Amino acid sequence: MSMPPSPYPAGPPMWAPEPPPPRNGLGISALVLGIVGVVFGFIPFLFWITGILGVLALIFGLIGRGRAGKGLATNRGVALSGAILGGLATAMAIGGLILTIWFVNDVAEKVEENSRGYEVPAVTDEESKAAGDEEQAAEEAAEEEADKPLAFGETRKYADGVKLTVGKPAPFTPGEFAVGHEKGNVAVQLKITIVNDGKKTIDIGLAVPTVRDGKGKSAESVFDGESATDMFSGKLLPGKQAVADYTFSLSPAGAKELQMELSPGLDYEEAIWVGPVK
Repeated sequence: MSMPPSPYPAGPPMWAPEPPPPRNGLGISALVLGIVGVVFGFIPFLFWITGILGVLALIFGLIGRGRAGKGLATNRGVALSGAILGGLATAMAIGGLILTIWFVNDVAEKVEENSRGYEVPAVTDEESKAAGDEEQAAEEAAEEEADKPLAFGETRKYADGVKLTVGKPAPFTPGEFAVGHEKGNVAVQLKITIVNDGKKTIDIGLAVPTVRDGKGKSAESVFDGESATDMFSGKLLPGKQAVADYTFSLSPAGAKELQMELSPGLDYEEAIWVGPVK
């Protein structure tokens, strides 16, 4: 008895091979890099980032388009868009570079022009020597002026605009509870004025006079809690003045003449006032 023929062909079964997945990565990368590159292209001075992203997007887009032409990728339009955006970003980078160079050169030219306007004139050796001699002469004159005694009522002027005036000695009667005054001595009061015509604030808290009588003996300050001695304190602003009264007790033998040494502060030379006591 014969067997019916098999409907299946003889031999092992046959299957068609699966096609490889599309290679769309470069096209997508080109599109992303192109978009980001164009965005950075609108930010000043970031042309170098735009240039890098634009070149990469252009390269990746062209390679992705080639793969799509060979059937290895399916996003031909995406790759083409990425290449176009990459080219646009590259062009923007070149334009940004040109604008940056122009801006830097323009700023440099303006700075050079301004510097020329404030150019310091050249000083010859003779002019420099003359200026040095004048400055030295001025310093010597200032030293001589500082060493020269002033009469009471005169004003010592300093180079920075500060002025110091000591008034003429005036008789003073201390109060009942005065300190520093002995019975039989002569009490005199001097009004001291400091004027700040300079540009800086000065500290006058240490502007304390030193007084000697006609015999060279130090005179003692008198305090009575009222009006005998009102000392300087604090700081003196530019354009302001301060006035203080100082009272001293002199022995009868030395009450004919008075010598005072005083400066407006620690940074100033002391001036000397000499005169009779009336």
